[in-house]
Amino acid sequence: MSQLLRVQNFTVSSDGFGAGEGQSLETPFGHADPGDLLAWALATDHPPISRAEPGSRGLDDYITRDDSRNIGAEIMGRNKFGPQRGPWQDHEWQGWWGAEPPFHTPVFVMTHHPRPSFTLSDTTFHFVDDDPAAVLAQAEQAAQGRDVRLGGGATIIRAFLEADLIDTLHVAVAPTKLGSGARLWESPDELTDRFHQDVVPSSSGVTHHLFWRK
Repeated sequence: MSQLLRVQNFTVSSDGFGAGEGQSLETPFGHADPGDLLAWALATDHPPISRAEPGSRGLDDYITRDDSRNIGAEIMGRNKFGPQRGPWQDHEWQGWWGAEPPFHTPVFVMTHHPRPSFTLSDTTFHFVDDDPAAVLAQAEQAAQGRDVRLGGGATIIRAFLEADLIDTLHVAVAPTKLGSGARLWESPDELTDRFHQDVVPSSSGVTHHLFWRK
């Protein structure tokens, strides 16, 4: 079985935006309220950021529980790593994620301004300035036969879609509008020329869109 490039549990607004405008250290999602976008995942028994108390079971939990299955590396855009733009001014700042990042694998951060790799707990961040195919090749090697997760944001996912490199996508559409920001799509039907699609509504209010390559 070949390695897959997977988008897992990526959430967009009902008008297709994965984040709002004006991202900063204080507002990682810009003008978007992350509570509105991510409430469905954070309420589950297997949320993206672990917690001590139990959460909900059912469809949403079944999907979030699959997030790290057989994942050996992650690719993300610089905006997901942090809000800094241009040349790095502060190498002491090491991302949104704190001393225990939730990835537990090598992470390849795509940026036009590389910096030295560093390790926090069991996650090593590498900073690469290359095209999607070349970055995927590095991530696949680091994953040692397991799949690679494409973590986002929306701009990076679109770049990999345009390069026709993604094998499967799960996108949760939240019942909130943003109006502007980083857009993944205007309609999920944009992908049906290359992907099969299942659409599954959840009692939490989100709608899960599952895509796999034709």
